[in-house]
Amino acid sequence: MTVRTLDIASAVAPVSDADPVVGGRVELQLLTTLKCNLKCTYCSLGVGEVLGSQTEIEYDIDQLAAFVDTHLRGKEIYVTFYGGEPTLNRGMMETVMRRFPEFRFQLQTNGTLLDALPDWVLAKLSNILVSIDGGEATTDRYRGRGIWRQVIRNLDEIQGKVGGTITARITWGNPETTFEELDDLASRPDAIDYVYWQFVADEMYAQDSLDRRKAVLTRLIDKFFASTDRLYPVLPIMGMVRNKVLPNRAKELYAGLTQCRVSSHLINVMPNGQIYPCPDMMYVPDMQMGEVQGNWLKRSPLQPTSAMPCGTCEAFAWCRGNCMKNLWLGYVKNDRRYRAHVVEPICALIRFMGREIDRREPHAWFADLPIPVRQALVNAEVYDYVEIMP
Repeated sequence: MTVRTLDIASAVAPVSDADPVVGGRVELQLLTTLKCNLKCTYCSLGVGEVLGSQTEIEYDIDQLAAFVDTHLRGKEIYVTFYGGEPTLNRGMMETVMRRFPEFRFQLQTNGTLLDALPDWVLAKLSNILVSIDGGEATTDRYRGRGIWRQVIRNLDEIQGKVGGTITARITWGNPETTFEELDDLASRPDAIDYVYWQFVADEMYAQDSLDRRKAVLTRLIDKFFASTDRLYPVLPIMGMVRNKVLPNRAKELYAGLTQCRVSSHLINVMPNGQIYPCPDMMYVPDMQMGEVQGNWLKRSPLQPTSAMPCGTCEAFAWCRGNCMKNLWLGYVKNDRRYRAHVVEPICALIRFMGREIDRREPHAWFADLPIPVRQALVNAEVYDYVEIMP
């Protein structure tokens, strides 16, 4: 097997500083508040004491409109309402949706207040990312007793009212998470359209936890390839298969940069108006890339560098670097512990998934798909709203 010798920095085309947003689209992630009604044990906003630090919006809608007109004019804009728990500031959401009716909208939520949203708001949402950690026991362990049942009940309540799709967003932290838990969520077509997970960015990969996760991944991949008449709606597998079968799709929406979008076209606006590329890096002052009130924006500081070893990895062609936050902490900041206990285990799991997919001959499987199923794999709009790589 030929080993790639390019590093990630030299493997992508240079990007001009003239336009901080690469390409023709931008995800404008608006944090409506940093307050939350839950206390999930793994919350990434807890790092740097970000969570709860800002509860009021410090810019007005006219300032946001001026920023959009100055820096995002001509772009295809889709807004993600984020937090904290964004529905705690529903007024801000409604104001933005009324002021910019031509935008697409996504909501990332813990799901506990979904039943309180007006029908017209639900109808304008292209996707809802609902945070849920698997089955009832796993979810309640991280989020609080009764939360799983409350979220599922709310999903049933809004069934038929959402204009777009509903995606179960899982932070896969517990190595005891089972195939049955994930499969149950993927098999609820009346309430959930897609299942997506991220491997938790925490030290939860010791002892046999990698092997336990691999056993679950193998069963998920087996089920994905078991049928050609419908698509098993598990996004990390969908994205990997798409990128392997159609390699250009791994690059075209991100200008060859990372598929987490923080290097190209994801900008996060905090309640105080400061802008950062990654919602998990808002505690690092050097990461600030703009401000709404001051109406300025510069290129994301989270860019591929020669310190990152991705270009020599077998997964680079279809993974494209995955999570820039992890790479920055592990290789640019040179946090050796984080690299060994978080970055490298996650990369090992992604490589494992790629090998398991290859063992099932994805090109031959793709060739047998009916056209509607093929289109669902290749062109699903939900790819705009998730990182694809776990």
